[in-house]
Amino acid sequence: MQGIGMLHFRKNPVDVKKAYPFAAVAKMEGVHFFYFSFNNVDFDNMKINGWMYEEGKWVQKQVDFPAVVINSCNPKTENQKIILKKIKKYAILTSFPVGNKMKVYKKVKKAKVFASYLIPSTTLLQTEELISFLKDQPRAVIKPLSGNHGKKVFFIEKTEDQFKVTEGFNIMYMNEKELNRYFRPIIAAQKFLMQPFIECKTKSGLTYDFRLHVQKNGEGKWEITLIYPRISGNAKMISNISSGGYRGELASFLEDEFDEDSKKVKENLEVFALTLSTHLDTLYEHSFDELGIDVGIDANQRLWLFEVNWRPGSKNREFDVAKLLIPYCKYLLIKNSIP
Repeated sequence: MQGIGMLHFRKNPVDVKKAYPFAAVAKMEGVHFFYFSFNNVDFDNMKINGWMYEEGKWVQKQVDFPAVVINSCNPKTENQKIILKKIKKYAILTSFPVGNKMKVYKKVKKAKVFASYLIPSTTLLQTEELISFLKDQPRAVIKPLSGNHGKKVFFIEKTEDQFKVTEGFNIMYMNEKELNRYFRPIIAAQKFLMQPFIECKTKSGLTYDFRLHVQKNGEGKWEITLIYPRISGNAKMISNISSGGYRGELASFLEDEFDEDSKKVKENLEVFALTLSTHLDTLYEHSFDELGIDVGIDANQRLWLFEVNWRPGSKNREFDVAKLLIPYCKYLLIKNSIP
């Protein structure tokens, strides 16, 4: 049993953008690496029909089980779930889920150390809870309990005699009865989280947040891969890139928005990224290899934790991710005394 295997649901590594950077970095690090999909695994003979990158192309070869598996995607079928569960018996997995938004919220709140960064949150079970919430909070946001790429996020503002509901570009005005009728089927179909709305806007009025992308390095320690602002490219109140936002450059963004405080804000983001990641490792039974932490900074420069993702996107920085992930896999091999 040796080396590193990258597991993905796609049959061919040509169709997976991360596969080549992982193979290239593994080559430079002197580590045996191959790609495989769920249906490539032969448990009877303890062999895998994997793909190796040789002389400029992917070549399929029968190989032994890897010692470490980069489980870079979720299983898509029940059979794939069974296969992954079996693989866990023979190999070390790199990635583990943090759970949905409420699970993370409860864990951080219970541990207290980072509780002050949390936005007070409750699970929304019925529309009456929303109406009651809006009596104390003039502005609220409800979002899916599990990640939804910025979709189905509703911003609700109570005025004197009605409610303003914003979803994307869609703005609706409703009275209490209409609000009840509108949200009842939405809440029944999907689990939602309810929070007071924390406003994070640029000087020009665009909504933004920060993505703190961190990874474990070859020493098993957290390192910052990249920190960048995500800015809504329009009048939408969502900054998520998959929902129309765009990625900005950190240095110029901080200088534009925070002036003489830009250096201090940058340092605060970096410290928060590394200390929260280290803290989260202590709250779970497993360690994480990579996290995407979403935070906001309000008008008083107070930092708020929005969300924690266990498989953050890495579009256009696949090599940056590989340069930390492969050494981390080597670290796991050494830590577990695997030659």
